[in-house]
Amino acid sequence: MSFRDHFDWVAENDAGPRKVQRTFHRQVQGLLRYHIPKDSSVLEWGCGRGELLEALQPSRGLGVDLSPKMLERAERERSGKTLEFREGDLHEEGVDEKFDAIVLDYLPGYLQDIHACIANLRKSCHARTRLYVLSLNHVYRPLLAIGKLLGLVVKQPESNWLSKTDLCNILELNGFEILTRTTEQIYPFQIPLLTGFFNRFLARLPFFRIFGLSNFIVARPLVKPELDGEISCSVVVPARNESGNVRAALERIPVLGRQTEIIFVEGNSTDDTWDVIQKECADYEGPHKLKMLQQPGKGKWDAEIAGFEVAEGDVLVIQDADLTAPPEDLPKFYEAVKEGRAEFANGCRLVYPMESEAMRFLNLLGNKFFAVALSFVLGQDFKDSLCGTKMMLRSDYLRLLERIRVLGDFDPFGDFNLLFGSAMLDLKIRDVLVRYRDRAYGDTNISRFRHGWILLKMTFFGLRKIKFFPPHYKGSL
Repeated sequence: MSFRDHFDWVAENDAGPRKVQRTFHRQVQGLLRYHIPKDSSVLEWGCGRGELLEALQPSRGLGVDLSPKMLERAERERSGKTLEFREGDLHEEGVDEKFDAIVLDYLPGYLQDIHACIANLRKSCHARTRLYVLSLNHVYRPLLAIGKLLGLVVKQPESNWLSKTDLCNILELNGFEILTRTTEQIYPFQIPLLTGFFNRFLARLPFFRIFGLSNFIVARPLVKPELDGEISCSVVVPARNESGNVRAALERIPVLGRQTEIIFVEGNSTDDTWDVIQKECADYEGPHKLKMLQQPGKGKWDAEIAGFEVAEGDVLVIQDADLTAPPEDLPKFYEAVKEGRAEFANGCRLVYPMESEAMRFLNLLGNKFFAVALSFVLGQDFKDSLCGTKMMLRSDYLRLLERIRVLGDFDPFGDFNLLFGSAMLDLKIRDVLVRYRDRAYGDTNISRFRHGWILLKMTFFGLRKIKFFPPHYKGSL
């Protein structure tokens, strides 16, 4: 029996098993709803009846399947102005249309030539397309056989059993980069408290996560951003009590792309920083375009938002006014973002030797702790979560603002907002090494213990809201 014939048969004979598995499928829907924002364009290969595609609420949803009878049910039950279903075989062709998200929901086990199929997916990718792949954890192969005997699982043709490592290898060989790889769903049934404990907590912990029913991989195509020619950059410089560094910032920030815009955001200084900014900007005769403003509220995040609101560049950059992370390093960030090697370029001060007064010992320990903690929370590795130099495309920043809205106003500094939001968008976060220097002027605005306590609270906030109890799951896991 061919796969097409098999799934035509399944379309008419799986009512009993699907009823047993309904919680399992709702959990998958919740997982993907967290990763794929509502109103994205979504392509699902192996869409079956289209329940998952409908649950994702896409602005444009295309479901492709090789079973005519599955598609008949999808058209009859779910077709609408935002959903389209068509017959197709991923082995033979891709879809020559770009989508924000591509979903393979337990499809890899049925593919006879996985390499060719993954290669065909690239036709549907733009630079920010994300590929979401689910497959069954081979640990559960014996239980699947028992489920078939009991009528809890529909009979299956001989299929592939792929580990996460197998899938990652195939994706990388065909031009995709892995962003995250996890296992999900230790408990595929719904019992209050117990389901959440297993699926949201234990499934995220070392050792226990090997028992997840589902392998889950998020990948991105290795494609350069679709930008027209040389891009422009806006460098936001939050400045509080930094009057002695204003001229140095103007002199040292390099030209980035076709136009570099420097935006000074003065932040409730007690010295003459605002007066100096006005004077230096009025006297400036260099290559940069300049803007200046005073932030409306308090905190570095408020200053960054204010600067980004008036920024005109394609790329947004944060450069601390103390210049301890040298602006001469900004071209490395620019090249990484421009070429698509990083989607969020994060400064890292903890590799190169530091100057003697650059970072006190307790601050160094704190930075290392928060980097390790946030790497666990966000599922991507980085070594320095608190470096002031960060860079990303404006288009990604605008999506990030919308994405972190569900988190509320929790971060006065901005570092966690930007890292959390980038991870929630499944952006590729990469460290760019900088040499950390002594201050040439003024004193630090950071209080080790007061601000350290705030950072610790924000880390636990991330554990609760992102790692263990993401708001978008809506109780489905």
